[in-house]
Amino acid sequence: MIRTFIAVELPEKFRPEIGKIGSILKSPGIKLVEPEIVHITMKFLGDIPEDKVESIASALSQVNCKPFEARIKGVGVFPKPAYIKVIWLGAEGDFDNLHKEIERVLAPFRFERDRQFTPHATLARVKLMGEKAALLEKINKLADIDLGSMSVSSISLKKSTLTPDGPVYQTLKEIKL
Repeated sequence: MIRTFIAVELPEKFRPEIGKIGSILKSPGIKLVEPEIVHITMKFLGDIPEDKVESIASALSQVNCKPFEARIKGVGVFPKPAYIKVIWLGAEGDFDNLHKEIERVLAPFRFERDRQFTPHATLARVKLMGEKAALLEKINKLADIDLGSMSVSSISLKKSTLTPDGPVYQTLKEIKL
């Protein structure tokens, strides 16, 4: 079994800015995601048998969504400011349609459907919230940050291996839109 998800990769040009945002957010109890692996998760599949990779990739090639321009901007939190578990970077574009299409083509595999989809890239996980007011102040200062636009022309089926140093991602298949 391999742990998998479907992602839209962020271009390298955003990494320096993601690193700067991380250095602003950095504090005890906050686990930052390395800028090199920050991505937009379109769907988390969980553990799948390795022999299903080809059939899932084949299904994903049936996604009916044209390439689109997206904008990466804004910093927010899940689930809510009073109780922060994830700090994220916002994504604007045709992600809802892309997500619907991914759900549609994967329906025969019976993955659990996402209850709610919010396009975002996880920047950090909050393990222990120290000074909440200070963290919220930092997040509010970053709320309007705009990294710029990018072209979304493919999705990636990714393998995730959890290690003590953080996750290691490997692209199993890249599917052009």
